[in-house]
Amino acid sequence: MVEAVPGSPVDADGFRRALAVHAAGVVIITAQSDGIPAGLTATSFSSVSLDPPLVSFYVDRSSTTWPSMRAADHFAVNVLASDQAELAARFARKDVDRFAEPTRWRPGPLGAPLLQDVSAHLVCLPHDTVDVGDHILVVGLVAEARVHTAGRPLLYHQGRFGRFIAHP
Repeated sequence: MVEAVPGSPVDADGFRRALAVHAAGVVIITAQSDGIPAGLTATSFSSVSLDPPLVSFYVDRSSTTWPSMRAADHFAVNVLASDQAELAARFARKDVDRFAEPTRWRPGPLGAPLLQDVSAHLVCLPHDTVDVGDHILVVGLVAEARVHTAGRPLLYHQGRFGRFIAHP
């Protein structure tokens, strides 16, 4: 039997500081709805299942981008390379045309924007969404996966983007 921790949950600042020491990979999720591309940066991307092939990410309920992405019949996960910190920051900003220059992209096989020069693309069909706290868990069924370069990934750690350095 598991005992509950006495008192209330940890405060938001303490929780944020603890999570900041965990390095996370960075992706940009893109979709197209009514002919308009949309996208957002995510550090919560994860594999879920090999059979069937499922991936997931979380999006803040207050996201102004998510409603148009949710309406799309598929989405793409663009796995960022270590030199794409500026692109990640651009897709994390509000009130900017994320797909304007200098962003380089092309429509994918089903129409979702595929960003150029990324390490990999995963084209996904919506599988499930679940409201979890102040976020929405989005699960996608992977319909296509392409690796373009097996280079170093872009990481997010302690509020900053950085690069992976392999242990000798």
